[in-house]
Amino acid sequence: MTQDFAIESVPDSSSQSCAGTLYVIATPIGHRSDFSSRGLQLLCAVDLIAAEDTRMTQRLLDGSVVSGRFISLNEHNESDRVARLIGALNTGQTVALVSDAGTPLISDPGFRLVDAAQAAGIRVSPVPGPCAAIAALSASGLATDRFWFEGFLPARTAARKKRLAELNGVPATLIFYVPARDLPEVCDDLQLVFGSDRTACLNRELTKLHETVHRATISDLGQFIRDDSNQQRGEAVLVVEGNLAAEKSVSVDALGKELAQALPPSQAAAMLARLSGLKRKVAWARIESLRNNSDHDGPAASPALSEPDS
Repeated sequence: MTQDFAIESVPDSSSQSCAGTLYVIATPIGHRSDFSSRGLQLLCAVDLIAAEDTRMTQRLLDGSVVSGRFISLNEHNESDRVARLIGALNTGQTVALVSDAGTPLISDPGFRLVDAAQAAGIRVSPVPGPCAAIAALSASGLATDRFWFEGFLPARTAARKKRLAELNGVPATLIFYVPARDLPEVCDDLQLVFGSDRTACLNRELTKLHETVHRATISDLGQFIRDDSNQQRGEAVLVVEGNLAAEKSVSVDALGKELAQALPPSQAAAMLARLSGLKRKVAWARIESLRNNSDHDGPAASPALSEPDS
């Protein structure tokens, strides 16, 4: 099977009478060779480059782009710079948005600019490439069919524990960005809230010289990090197994609902207990709850269930 790729060129802004294009360009998270040739070509061709740190982006481009084409866009000045950049786009100029590393907007600045461009009807074109969250997930060996990207947790311990408690029931794989220096404390909080036995994968300094990809239980991972002080340097992504017990609970409710609709109550409860492994009293209570909360039309409800002896 063959694929056709369009050869892209950036129009000369002086010849345009309509709005330009905002390119959202991913840059390497470490290894320079991961920079796509398309991303590099566009950065050298657009009229303006909105960069989180202009000096870092200039170094990435080896000085091939004149400094006058850069404009800083970071968490401190984004609100003020959006109007200027939208104005440039409305005059037909092309703008590239980049962050210091990886895909812009993923726990990085740029949301306000992209939101404003979309609202103004300006073309926004993604130029995909590296993303630390996706790279870490792909190497973790944990479930990838559903995942929850949380980004950075609160820095304060109490707020971090509160947020983790809110995430405890999520059945999807969880992805956290963590400054490596905070890994011991974050692992302690994960163990306290999630328990010791969930699987987690540390992804530190991805694609760089001292890359670490290490999978273990939460408790063992915390010990691994404490035993090697080098693991507390740089940037890290923690990928943590979702709450599989919560997933099972959802499945039991779905099964119980089907059984409650299809069978007499006593048979439904007995079958739910047999198929799910629930104790008979628990299965009985689950069927009773599902019957009481049912909104479907049907014959008159059966008499109230009598709780079994065991």
